[in-house]
Amino acid sequence: MEIEKFVQLFAEQFDETDPSVFTPDTHFRDIDEWSSIVALTVINAVIDEYGVQLRGDDIKSSETVKDIFVKLQSRAK
Repeated sequence: MEIEKFVQLFAEQFDETDPSVFTPDTHFRDIDEWSSIVALTVINAVIDEYGVQLRGDDIKSSETVKDIFVKLQSRAK
């Protein structure tokens, strides 16, 4: 599991934000487009791509894209 691929998947969930602004250290809540709907699409994309169920609390307790990735990795084992 590569973080670059996850960052790309995460960025694809945003319709109006340029994917180039996303890095592992991006504070996703600082992006104007961030919303609970985008959070749900991220959760669904993770299920589709990795077969791992993230919870809302996983998103709430994360600050960066990398924080979510670390939670994904811990569940994928």
